[in-house]
Amino acid sequence: MIRTIARLGLGALLLLPLGAAAADDFTSSFRLQDCEFLARGTNPHFLLEPERQLVYEAEDEELFITVLEETRRIRLPIGAGLRTIRTAVVEEREFEDGAIKEISRNFFALCEKTNDVYYFGEEVDIYEDGEVVSHDGAWLAGRDGALPGIVMPGTFLLGSRYFQEVAPGVALDRAEHVAEGLEVETEAGTFRDCVEVRETSPLEPGAQSTKVYCPGVGLVIDNDLVLVEIGEDDD
Repeated sequence: MIRTIARLGLGALLLLPLGAAAADDFTSSFRLQDCEFLARGTNPHFLLEPERQLVYEAEDEELFITVLEETRRIRLPIGAGLRTIRTAVVEEREFEDGAIKEISRNFFALCEKTNDVYYFGEEVDIYEDGEVVSHDGAWLAGRDGALPGIVMPGTFLLGSRYFQEVAPGVALDRAEHVAEGLEVETEAGTFRDCVEVRETSPLEPGAQSTKVYCPGVGLVIDNDLVLVEIGEDDD
């Protein structure tokens, strides 16, 4: 989900075999039939390692992103038939002024052939005063016409533009590669050869999010949120 201001929630023109260009030249379809999907593994900028936790802070916000031990099987049409994909479950817990704001469970899998990380959906709980008030932005590939997008390609190509979510009317986040070779310094360390991704959505015209990913680490900056700790989930 695009995170607006504080936190807004592959390859348009990556390579044509990955998918056809959609409106505004963002790739929206991908050759899923060419992939053997893995729930575990690493891509240079996106790691699916169980119990790995990244902690982020902004002025009044905290975000915990954890790769859980559990996996989720998702069944969807690919090619001429149905396939069941085992995906990693990545939990995000967002706090504002110390109170829980959102918990989401995101489903990712790695294409063994290309090292692209695909996004298969998310469950969303949005909180107010400790109570769940909505599930806005939830979607699942294989339901209601939704299909996987790519959250991070195996090869970062400057200028690439692609859909990360393909859930019509619900979630249509898309990414554009805008910078590479960056150096970033945070409380968690100094990281080099980082890349910058700009996220937008046709469902939220004018809104955008900026994210920075670094090799061997993953997401380091998410708008105002900055990585402060890399560790293991201690619940």
